Amino acid sequence: MRFIIIGLGYFGSSLSKKLTEMGHEVIAIDNDMTKVNMYKDEITHTVCMDAKDIQALGTLPLADTDIVLVGIGEDFGASVMAVANFKQLKVNKLIGRAISPLHKTVLEAIGVDRIILPEQEFAERLAKSLDMRGYIDSFDITEDYNIIEARVPPRYVGQTIEAANFRKKYNVNVVTIIREKEGKNIFGKAHNKPFAIGVVSPSTVFEPDDILVLFGNLNDIDKLLQ
Repeated sequence: MRFIIIGLGYFGSSLSKKLTEMGHEVIAIDNDMTKVNMYKDEITHTVCMDAKDIQALGTLPLADTDIVLVGIGEDFGASVMAVANFKQLKVNKLIGRAISPLHKTVLEAIGVDRIILPEQEFAERLAKSLDMRGYIDSFDITEDYNIIEARVPPRYVGQTIEAANFRKKYNVNVVTIIREKEGKNIFGKAHNKPFAIGVVSPSTVFEPDDILVLFGNLNDIDKLLQ
């Protein structure tokens, strides 16, 4: 996929580098040449451009870009102008980053396809990790239902999924299990790397250090992990 990322602050640069590592084509844009030069060897393309200039943005390969993400956070005016410009240029999919309720309201009024609030989302994940025993990470499906990564409670180690019967006891499903296996890095050194075992079966046995990928209501999952 091809992405255009606006803003090479911590959020934009981290996202751009990760997408590049994943094999995507990324055009990262900032009006600060120092930042553009700083990341030029880690991101597919870095361009010095003012996203408030609609004519300059029009020179980008917008028709062939899958997603445009405006990651500017601190400069409210620049963020809104950039989003408005891309909306006017009719890009395929437009995502805006908001850092406050007002910012979110303005982006909603402009009509972006999706709004992300990284700081709020991180705070919510951190709160869950501090509150739930064994919690590692989560993905919100709806307000009430989540996909949670959590370490297997010790009392279930050695049991099969059928015997543990999470679905009947807690109304929670095991999507898959993440385990570690030995591999080698690019330098040939051995190291452990996580892998998903695939679709689980009733006979799958929980092992020590398993990370369970669970789907269900957060309160039900919390009861399971107690």
